Formats: sequence, structure tokens, C-alpha cells
Amino acid sequence: MNIYVGNLSWNLTSDDLQDLFSPYGEVISAKVVTDKFNNNRSKGFGFVEMADDAAANAAISGLHESEVGGRKIIVNQKQENPDGGYKKKSYGNGGGGGYRDRNSGGGGYGRNNY
Repeated sequence: MNIYVGNLSWNLTSDDLQDLFSPYGEVISAKVVTDKFNNNRSKGFGFVEMADDAAANAAISGLHESEVGGRKIIVNQKQENPDGGYKKKSYGNGGGGGYRDRNSGGGGYGRNNY
């Protein structure tokens, strides 16, 4: 089972994440996602893959909203899209910013929008 882990301390490493989940069962992989454009700084979330669903569910129950590194972490099963990919969290309707044709009626940087 794949598990999403959020609200992680910036100092938490992939090894720390593995150590956090290993008491619950076999951890196949543990990865803290980092920002390659910002000196590989943690983005504050990661993913853990566990071999056994029962152990994964126990880890989710035991670790969700527990305090790790001074932060209350979020732990839940990673959700898949119907097309087989994984869901991305939506932060609004998209749009905004950038150049738009001056006759489109939208904002942006067209000459007639000032």
C-alpha cells in the first residue's frame, strides 16, 4: 500500500520516515519529496510504500495526527485517479496570470487592459 505523509518537519529525512513506519511492518520504500531548485530542501511531505495492507492501515491509524519533529503529521492512503494515475490536490480553478489577447476580455498584459 502507498501512503501519503504530510506536514513533515523540514529536517525530516527519508531515513527518518522509514524509521517512523518500520515498527508497523515491512517498509518497501520511504521518500521525503524535495525541491530540486531549492538545495533539495524538503517540501514537507513524502510517501511510504508498505508490503502489507494490514500493517499499512495500522501505521496510518497509529501515526495520523501524531507529533513528529514538533509538527502534527497527516497520514493517509495515497489515492488513485480512475485513469490509474494519482490525484493531485486542486488549489482552485487554475487560471490567472500571464499574457492574454487584448480582445479576449480577460486580465493579463494586453495593451487595452490598463
